[in-house]
Amino acid sequence: MGDEGSGPTSLERFGHGLARALAALPPAVQVRLSGRQQVCIDGETLSPEMQLMLALLERRQQPLETLAPSDARRKRRRLAAVFAGKPEPIGSVRDVEIDATVPLRARHYEPEPAEPGGPHPLLLFFHGGGFMYGDLDTHDGACRLLCRHSGAHLLAVDYRLAPEHPFPAAVEDARAALRWACAHAGELGADPARIGVAGDSAGGNLAAVVSQLAARDGGPAPVLQLLIYPATDCSRRRRSRELFGEGLFLTDAHMTWFETSYLGSVGNANCHDPRASPLLASDLSGLAPAFVVTAGLDPLRDEGEDYADALRAAGTPVALRRFPGFIHGFISAAGISRACRDALVEIAGAARGMLGSPARAEVRAAAVEPTPTAA
Repeated sequence: MGDEGSGPTSLERFGHGLARALAALPPAVQVRLSGRQQVCIDGETLSPEMQLMLALLERRQQPLETLAPSDARRKRRRLAAVFAGKPEPIGSVRDVEIDATVPLRARHYEPEPAEPGGPHPLLLFFHGGGFMYGDLDTHDGACRLLCRHSGAHLLAVDYRLAPEHPFPAAVEDARAALRWACAHAGELGADPARIGVAGDSAGGNLAAVVSQLAARDGGPAPVLQLLIYPATDCSRRRRSRELFGEGLFLTDAHMTWFETSYLGSVGNANCHDPRASPLLASDLSGLAPAFVVTAGLDPLRDEGEDYADALRAAGTPVALRRFPGFIHGFISAAGISRACRDALVEIAGAARGMLGSPARAEVRAAAVEPTPTAA
């Protein structure tokens, strides 16, 4: 959608068509057009279409961290409009308001009518964007695909953003949104016994955090956490951040900017708060089963996989899926890339399997076969 929510501009439609055409080229041609040798880092080979996409973005994009937050948000909305494509057909879409201490905008995606036997489950979705940008429009395409292929209602939340609203504002909004979703699931036509949380990047962080909070503060707690390349520990730098922190869309400079805008400064006490770094929680047992998704060339890869390992060690059921050759943010490219679309459909299918049927409200992580990851 455009910046004013009135649909894509003609330039954005042209950009989308060009991006789709380039994504459909043979891999060898994509690598050649990128102007460099095929990128291989630490045994991970970058997808040729992503290599070409990155080369084109590098020629057009001003470094995000040099912009004012309002300008960064505007640029990301425009980029999302190019990558979104035609809206995926689903049952219905409508905007709603979450009645919390701070009223929150949200968007309800309803799947096709439920099959006999009971209502669909509900996924509460938190968008990514480093806690600084992203909104209901930037992730509309991904939410539609998740709704259609998971068979679940999806409620996307427009939580408050930094630096205007620093930590823990986003956490407070996410926790309030989960309470509201649990109280109003029936009104949305969803199954109150099968409510999961989901999110990508910063949104994956919020989904993990509210899963922990709800399990400890009396709930209701979600029955599934779908964590797509989540940020889980800002207290230290891992090897994947060193390996993939330059030239692969999400950069080290971006992450430092996000962290300081959201938390105040890198390395301060907020970085060690489990509400900012859920991997640092003292107890990860008894949480909702998790499906953790990572990308092979993502600076956040290792902390996402470390979180999956920590959940498993604490006895929380978890399945981990790494997508080799992919970069951070790939679900947002599902509108132009067949590979990204297929990946998101697979993720949605995993959520469908883990949420189960109305007669089986308790989620079983064994419904998803974990995919081994590279060492």
